[in-house]
Amino acid sequence: MESSAPKEERPRERKRRETLHRIAEQGLKLFLTRGYEATTLDAIAEAAGISRRTFFYYFKSKEEILLAWQDGGFTETLRTTVLEQSTRQSPLNAVKNALLELTIRFQADYKQTRVIERLMCANESLRIRHQAKYVEKEQAVFDALCQMWPQPKRQPALRIVAMISIGALRLAIDNWNRDQGKRPIAIYLKEAFADLKSEI
Repeated sequence: MESSAPKEERPRERKRRETLHRIAEQGLKLFLTRGYEATTLDAIAEAAGISRRTFFYYFKSKEEILLAWQDGGFTETLRTTVLEQSTRQSPLNAVKNALLELTIRFQADYKQTRVIERLMCANESLRIRHQAKYVEKEQAVFDALCQMWPQPKRQPALRIVAMISIGALRLAIDNWNRDQGKRPIAIYLKEAFADLKSEI
């Protein structure tokens, strides 16, 4: 690839990221002031300074705006970060270390997270999508582990590792929310994995 190609793509990609963020930010503001159900796609598009048609280039629905805030690219980054871990450790430790690295990197904001959690529980459809995000994270971890330890006979155990690791993440987030974000999520995550290891 010629060196000039990336330079041509950077401004376009930057503009796309900025527009996506602006739409998501304006959507979240409207959800908070008007309520999720009362906020229309047209209102979000107008607040973001784009057309309705342009909105659909970035998001398929209002739900996707909340999911974008909820996930923030975490799932794909999680898969990549697990793959970067050493195979000289156990699969469980590989996932734990990847999660710890990401919880420190992402530095979640408690107030914003609580707002999004509340909105995600606004109706049944959103609650289902909220739960589905954890299933996606579990699958991302499992896929990464299967690349790292490709022996077919290990796959059932690797799936269990993926399931309990994401379970530990969910517990850490629940405890962090319960304590109103008083300590970093990473601390709760360490505690969750320590509790898990003490039982197995």
